Amino acid sequence: MLLVLDIGNTHTCVGIFDGACLIADWRLTSERRTEDELGIYLTGLLNMTKISQDLISGSIISSVVPPLEAAWSRGICKYLGIESMVVNSELDLGIEVGYEAPAEIGADRLVNAVAAVHHYGCPVIVVDFGTAVTLDYVTSNCVYLGGAIAPGLLASIEALFGKTAKLPLVTLEPPKRVVGRSTSESMRSGILIGYAGLIDGLVDRMSQEQKETPKVIATGGHAEIVARWSSRINTVDSNLTLEGLRLIYEQNAK
Repeated sequence: MLLVLDIGNTHTCVGIFDGACLIADWRLTSERRTEDELGIYLTGLLNMTKISQDLISGSIISSVVPPLEAAWSRGICKYLGIESMVVNSELDLGIEVGYEAPAEIGADRLVNAVAAVHHYGCPVIVVDFGTAVTLDYVTSNCVYLGGAIAPGLLASIEALFGKTAKLPLVTLEPPKRVVGRSTSESMRSGILIGYAGLIDGLVDRMSQEQKETPKVIATGGHAEIVARWSSRINTVDSNLTLEGLRLIYEQNAK
């Protein structure tokens, strides 16, 4: 079995693969913890789902939080006896990286691109709704070019609440209409439907610039809700990042 971890700024997604089948997954907060805390946490999750840690033979980590990456790596080594593979642009990804500064690319963006190409083909755009919203473009020749980065939905809501005197802190419930009839509904419309327009506009401009018609795959915590109002998102794949980790591990563990 394979342990996969996607460590983000807000959440850490943990999964267990048995072959190509994702048999368990958890979404944790990305809080600073020691290697012992993380190791005990992980073994507790495995025990809870009756997965023997002795059956786990490999581990791979994608991280945008270096201190947590180090703590998880040490915890996994200490409690499972496994050295973790860490995703970076120097691994064999199965796609060409055409980014001007490959070392700057967030590991999760590369992982998403690998999974999208494998399952949906090229050209493809991946939209990931995380702490930041990222769009990543892979050409018809399977070259990862880069993309766009925007503030995440929660970051936008918190900015409105924190930088204004009267706007409330709202939850991301679907608005009933585009033209909000209350302050809260207006904010939800502006964020959720507004982000759908942002995505559609960027997808159109990327497609025009590259003179291609890519498929658009969305993933991340708010993908489902924004996709309702998007005319460009073709598919929502909630396990895209975990699947990409599995594919990269298999490609590089040979």
